[in-house]
Amino acid sequence: MGAIKQLNEPWAPNPAQARTRSWDRKDMSRIFGEIRQNGYVVRDIEAAMEHWSTTLGVGPFFYFERVPIKNFRYCGQASDLEVSIALSSSGPLQIELIQQRNDAASMYKDFLAAGHEGLQHVAYWTEAMDSELRRLESAGFEIGQSGEIGEGGRFVYYRTEAHPGTVIELSEISGPKGAFFKMIAEESAAWNGSDPIRAMTPPSI
Repeated sequence: MGAIKQLNEPWAPNPAQARTRSWDRKDMSRIFGEIRQNGYVVRDIEAAMEHWSTTLGVGPFFYFERVPIKNFRYCGQASDLEVSIALSSSGPLQIELIQQRNDAASMYKDFLAAGHEGLQHVAYWTEAMDSELRRLESAGFEIGQSGEIGEGGRFVYYRTEAHPGTVIELSEISGPKGAFFKMIAEESAAWNGSDPIRAMTPPSI
C-alpha cells in the first residue's frame, strides 16, 4: 500500500425506508437536493484505499483510524460504534470508505451481514439540519441510525433503500465538517499522485 503521511489537523468529517413508498434516485434528488457523497462499507479499508488511489486514480484519501462519534444510536438505542473512515473526492462527488472495527449494532454491520460490500449509502449535505429533520419526519422517513462528529456535525441514516442495501444519509455541514469537506475537494482536484493516503488525527471532542 502507498506510504501513509501523518497529518495533525482539526477534523470533523463526515455522514434511509419511507413508510408509504420507496423513492428512486431521481425522486431522491428532488427531495434532498444534490447527491454529495457515495459511502462504501468495506471489510478492508487499507485495501480499498489502495484500489481507489492506484487503480482508479482517486485521491488523496484522508484516513481516520478511529472516528470520535458521539451519541451514536441504532434503531433508537445507544450503540458503542467504532469505525475507520477514509475520505476523498472525485470531482464534486465525495468518496467515503468505512470499515466497522467492532461488533456494535449499526446499519454498516447489517449491510455486511446481508452479504453486501460496497456502496452502502448516498449522502446529502445541509446547513439547516433541524428544519430538514422536521421536514423528512413529516414526510414519513424513518431514522435507522444517527450520531454526531464535532460541533455542527450531526448525521442521520434513513431506512429508505435506493436499491437493495443502499440507504440515504443526511449530513450536517454547518460546523468544521463543512470546511474540512471543502479542503478535501480542493486537495483532490489538485492531487498529483503523491501521498495517496494521509493519516489524520482527530481532535478530542
